[in-house]
Amino acid sequence: MNTEEVILYPQTEQVMNAFIHQFWKEKQKLTQKCVCEEITDTQIEQLKCKGIPQESRPLEEVMEEMTEEIFKYRYNANHSRYLGFVPGPASSLSWLGDVMTSAYNLHAGSWMSCPAASCIEQALLAWFCRQAGFTGDSKGINPGGIFVSGGSMANMTALIAARNKVLSDDTQHLGTAYVSEQTHSSVAKDLRIIGVTDKRIRKVPTDAHFRMDMRALQSAIREDIAAGFIPFVVIASAGTTNTCSIDPMEEISALCQKYGIWMHVDGAYGASILLSKKYRHLLNGVEKADSLSWDAHKWLFQTYGCGMTLVKNRNDLFNSFSANPEYLLDLAAENEHFNAWDMGVELTRPARGLRLWLTLQVLGQNTLSDAIEHGIQIAEYAEKELQKTADIEILSPAQLAILTFRFAPSYVSEKEKDELNQKISKKMLENGYAGIFTTQLAGRKVLRICAIHPDTSEADIHNTVSLLNQFYQELCPGKM
Repeated sequence: MNTEEVILYPQTEQVMNAFIHQFWKEKQKLTQKCVCEEITDTQIEQLKCKGIPQESRPLEEVMEEMTEEIFKYRYNANHSRYLGFVPGPASSLSWLGDVMTSAYNLHAGSWMSCPAASCIEQALLAWFCRQAGFTGDSKGINPGGIFVSGGSMANMTALIAARNKVLSDDTQHLGTAYVSEQTHSSVAKDLRIIGVTDKRIRKVPTDAHFRMDMRALQSAIREDIAAGFIPFVVIASAGTTNTCSIDPMEEISALCQKYGIWMHVDGAYGASILLSKKYRHLLNGVEKADSLSWDAHKWLFQTYGCGMTLVKNRNDLFNSFSANPEYLLDLAAENEHFNAWDMGVELTRPARGLRLWLTLQVLGQNTLSDAIEHGIQIAEYAEKELQKTADIEILSPAQLAILTFRFAPSYVSEKEKDELNQKISKKMLENGYAGIFTTQLAGRKVLRICAIHPDTSEADIHNTVSLLNQFYQELCPGKM
């Protein structure tokens, strides 16, 4: 018996073909299903007790088990009415590219290991740099980046480069970083991981539009300098998670240049607007940043996880992450090529960019631009539908496909309003028609819509708003 063939290449072709056929049938019926499938405590306990068998099991049986007992239970981000958090509606093209890349099991850490895939990733990163306005110059400064697992790793990669660029080993304990009250929580987590304690993370207030307040930022920087600290990075948001507010890029850039501070833009969600012909101007000023994070598995419709760290000067990544141990000398890159493992944390890494390359090649820029713009227009339609109900208060208007609102009848207290909106969200999730969750904004519990799925229709939104109103009437009978 050829043991290697049995272990590494079991007879899966027929079973895989059947699975793909079944998966496709389920995908076509997706809108007829609930947006979330809850699992019971009993089912969880059964999974815990499953264990690992001593003897082999039929492949078909295990695949069926995974489909029915594991994959089935989830919040379905691919559903056109899943409007919660920042959903990850994945294109079938990305899924195909992901399957193809996994099948070939590429080690994309070095150029030599897979030169063609490395070439595609580097060319793709250069293209995204150009979309962000990161261009080279005659001094040999070239933009670049690396594909990573997602926004958390993308931000941390850039923050490490910022720390090492601005601070020395002797001054790292003095470095201060600046975020806003609306900055994604992962940024503070990343800063703590790289050695910046909470005592040196400044949380800057936001203005009436939930953007970083520039007077407060400048005041914080000046106070830190006077106290002997060294401001080393300001993290601007290109689309905050709660409201999709965009921090004032031009003003932040001017302040960073004045004080010699690295400017990083967390664009994990909102950077995708740069591919829209109609709305890319909303991120004017991002080209002045030193680095940018960008998640393709959000608004570019890729499977998890496909994030990017882009930098104006790729040498800043190389200087932070290049190691060149003796056992890898044979794989050292030459000429204009470079190894991905010299640009980020990972040594062993998959070729994350190939699924995105396949998607762009098949769809083209125009189709992707239209899909992004559709999300903005659907959110604007949702706002108009919500405004038809007198007791609905819009907390933040539709921008970059996100809006927040709440049912706020005048006859109840603020605490009761919070409880009411939480109950409405719960009833919607139990109903399963749409995914509507809550968040905290300005100290209030609010409902939130993130409408980036390219298949979300006006009918989906109209029916969702109608259901929300129905649940409101049930919870507050006779008060409408």
